[in-house]
Amino acid sequence: MKIIYFSGWCDLRNLKQLDISGNVHQGLPSCLGNLTSLRALDISDNQFTGSLAPLANLTSLRFLSLSRNHFQVPLSFISLANLTDLKILLRDENKLVMEEELFLMGNSFKGPLFPPIPYPDVSSIDISNNKIQAQIPVYICSTFPHLERLLLSLNSFKGNIPPCLGGMSQLSLLDLSNNQLSGGVPEELTMSSSLKILRLSNNNLTGKVVPTIFASNYFLKLYLDGNNFVGEIPDIDSLNVGFPYFLTEIDLSNNNLSGKLPRWIWNMSYLERLALSNNHFEGSIPMELCNLDLLEFLDLSQNNFSGYIPSCFNPPNIQHVHMSRNRLSGPLTPSLYNSSSLVTLDLTANNLTGNIPEWINTLSGLSVLLLKANHLEGRIPVQLCKLCSLSIIDLSQNKLSGPIPSCLGNLTFGSSYDKSLISGGYYYFSEQDIQKYIGMEVNMDQSVGSHSVFSSKVKEWIEFTTKRGSYRYGSDILDYMSGIDLSCNKLTGEIPFELGNLSEIRSLNCSHNKLIGVIPSSFSNLKQIESLDLSYNNLSGRIPIQLVELNFLEVFSVAHNDLSGKTPERKAQFGTFDESSYEGNPLLCGPPLHNNCSNTDSPPTVSTESDDEGEDNLLDMSAFCVSLLISFAAVLLGIFSSLCINPYWRNAWFSFIEDCITTCRFSIVGNVFELYIFRRNAQL
Repeated sequence: MKIIYFSGWCDLRNLKQLDISGNVHQGLPSCLGNLTSLRALDISDNQFTGSLAPLANLTSLRFLSLSRNHFQVPLSFISLANLTDLKILLRDENKLVMEEELFLMGNSFKGPLFPPIPYPDVSSIDISNNKIQAQIPVYICSTFPHLERLLLSLNSFKGNIPPCLGGMSQLSLLDLSNNQLSGGVPEELTMSSSLKILRLSNNNLTGKVVPTIFASNYFLKLYLDGNNFVGEIPDIDSLNVGFPYFLTEIDLSNNNLSGKLPRWIWNMSYLERLALSNNHFEGSIPMELCNLDLLEFLDLSQNNFSGYIPSCFNPPNIQHVHMSRNRLSGPLTPSLYNSSSLVTLDLTANNLTGNIPEWINTLSGLSVLLLKANHLEGRIPVQLCKLCSLSIIDLSQNKLSGPIPSCLGNLTFGSSYDKSLISGGYYYFSEQDIQKYIGMEVNMDQSVGSHSVFSSKVKEWIEFTTKRGSYRYGSDILDYMSGIDLSCNKLTGEIPFELGNLSEIRSLNCSHNKLIGVIPSSFSNLKQIESLDLSYNNLSGRIPIQLVELNFLEVFSVAHNDLSGKTPERKAQFGTFDESSYEGNPLLCGPPLHNNCSNTDSPPTVSTESDDEGEDNLLDMSAFCVSLLISFAAVLLGIFSSLCINPYWRNAWFSFIEDCITTCRFSIVGNVFELYIFRRNAQL
């Protein structure tokens, strides 16, 4: 054992990284708090004990590893509460004081839950993600009287929620999500003075939401999504109950709730994440929404909200805004101007009008822009090209006109780590993550592996149409998805050659427009593309043969254009495309079309078959002439027969002939006389 002497070290006030791990040091010196510039501190694998108070002043600290020492967990960590910039804290393998934890998650356990034998020292139980099919036993409350965290999610628990869980004086986290629980939420549970996080998501819970669940002064996070709750959100202002001052997350999505939103929701000054999607809420979005200064995530999609988006809505930390599939109207609100923190803006399927504003480039952090199925018009602003983080653009089913901006080819469309990130979520830290957070290299022992931090369950999902279908993207898949959908507009002009620079794009849809010109051969550079749709335009020329190099292409369509020439060679991915990919191009030939290219591309040749056809044509002409002569003779014979038989017709016929001869004679004499007079006058 040895004590490390910090004489001289504590004067290094500009030191940013300190690693003294892997020793047998004891006694944490108080002067360590002088190193206020430290961003990374690793004192793991030592024999430190006692208080962590010397670290309380290290407010710039982002990474702290205390692993494998003798600190008392959790008592020693109270002094770290002021480290607001701390992103990663590793504290495994220290001295556990008055706590026992039972972690059995991710197995295939079945049968009864626990024997009714008291285990007073157990503080945490996690048996989530198993195959337990039973009711939650009532005796669990007496078996584990000091339980602080109970996680039973991702099983098949049935029946009602035991009311006794609300009487457990130390229970702060209860996760019963993703089971088959029924009935309502016990009012005893909502009255708990210790419960901070309640997660009942994705069960079969029914009835109206108990008013007291919103009136608790203790709840921090509340998740009731994915159930069958009905009715309106209770107006707790009219009740003689408390107020949820400290609620930071509410998720009521995917229920059958209805009515207007009560005003008290917008007065929760600590609210960071609010998810109310897929319900039947109606009315306008109240102006009180603008009071939520800490709001980071807002999802009001798939409801019946109407009217304008409040002009004052511009929370300084907002990251994700989802208001799709409502009846919102008016132009895009200018309140979002300069919202540099905004990552997702989803206003799909509303009644928005006007142009896409030129100030769109002030949303410098925007990664996902979804404006599909509105009534937007005008040109696509070139300011979109200045959004260097943009990776998903859906402007389809609007009334946009003009050309496709060629500068869209400047977008990088690489993976975006922040696209699905919601503050407070499940984070898994690797060595690369640590380097990202603190901007310097930190060596991590391989035995440490990855470290998870439990917090938020509100997830980021977006819907995007590709491969002839609409798909939901979330989590890591969303981070790597990229695409542009400009279909069903009134766009004109040629497809910019520069779009071939989008080497990371996975989906491009320009169908159902008025585009002309050729398909750019530069599209062969779209090496990651999986769906390319250029159908229903006025494109002409040949399909570039270089497109056969697109090895990830699953869906391809150039149908209903004016293309000509031969279809691409049927190899690799292009061997999988059927006739529907090319139909509606009369001058296009080759498989899988039935139009043979040899009839159009090769010069005509003389063959025996053509000679036979010529002889047949001559015979047909001779037969036609003989038939015509016979018919003419028959007509003349009929006329002469009639004149011989009927004297009246014969006299009429002779009179007609005589008149014609007389008229003809006088006409000739008159013409000769006029010619004589003309010549005589000419001589004079």
